[in-house]
Amino acid sequence: MSVAAALLVAVGIVLFLVKSRGNYLRLPEINSGTGTHSVTVIIPARNEERNIARAVRSFSHDVIVVDDASADRTAEQAAAAGARVIHAPPLTPGQLGKPNACLAGARASESDWLLFVDADTWFEPAFVPALLAYATRQNLDMASVFLQQECRSAIERILLPYAFALYFCGVQADRVNSAKSPQALANGQCLLFRRTAYNSIGGHASVATSVIEDVALARVAKQHGLQTRVLRSEKLGHVRMYDSFPSIWRGFQKNSFRFLLVNPLSGLQVITASILLTSYLPVLAWLVSDRHAVAAGIFALVPSLGLAPWYLRKWDALFAPLAIYLFQLIALNGMLTTLFRAKTNWKGRRV
Repeated sequence: MSVAAALLVAVGIVLFLVKSRGNYLRLPEINSGTGTHSVTVIIPARNEERNIARAVRSFSHDVIVVDDASADRTAEQAAAAGARVIHAPPLTPGQLGKPNACLAGARASESDWLLFVDADTWFEPAFVPALLAYATRQNLDMASVFLQQECRSAIERILLPYAFALYFCGVQADRVNSAKSPQALANGQCLLFRRTAYNSIGGHASVATSVIEDVALARVAKQHGLQTRVLRSEKLGHVRMYDSFPSIWRGFQKNSFRFLLVNPLSGLQVITASILLTSYLPVLAWLVSDRHAVAAGIFALVPSLGLAPWYLRKWDALFAPLAIYLFQLIALNGMLTTLFRAKTNWKGRRV
């Protein structure tokens, strides 16, 4: 019985992880092209003095940094790096900082295209021309790009690849990139808009109270019939989302369960995959207790082998079982936070 259960769980895990990787790889890749349209890069920034100069200097275009009431030297570092710095207007009740800052940046620019990027991102010189060329060629109104996750600490290298593998279990690339499907997705780390399209839907003002403003904005764009596309660019764009376990905890606590609520069908698939993956240790223990040593040895490798394509350093995948259970704690905490409407401390604000 334990061998049959292990086989069933193993097949389920493998199928979900193969599907997950396929979902990601089916996103069109941006890696070359030339585009000369006018574009303004808008970077909302709050307490980002360690990152902001790198982000600004990775562009040769007009860059506006919107300082969102930083308590550090974000504004000074951004100006020294060559950005035009403006200050975000005060928040109104219910309004959140990032949409407010993005909207302020858009209003301060005059270009045909608006590129919103986070302060913890940086890009190769070919990125903006390649993205503009693709958007123009495909006649897009909005494009969002998933970037290469740069993981430096051990906890980042172990946990973040698993988090994205689980995330893409619920993403269907063909649907999010189809105008006929209501399923929407965006990555707020890198979001390109044609200005006329952005203004037509109210821009970030339309999602001013959303914690996951990127996905919410993609939904609004689709509802208004805009031409949208979700892309990837591991060679030309980089991001280091979190630099410690506490920041990973707070970041996914803030976003993970809310994403599942916005996309229920996707959420159901993510939850099913999560249940299968967290069945790993109980099933492994069952095999050991039944003295099926060979089956236990083979089953023990299933998560690591299935998740290996997500890890840049393949031997880090050996720690995938640890990632499964650490992330499960984060996800449960995020679920409880959302259901009980508790707030999370994020960059000095309660959201």
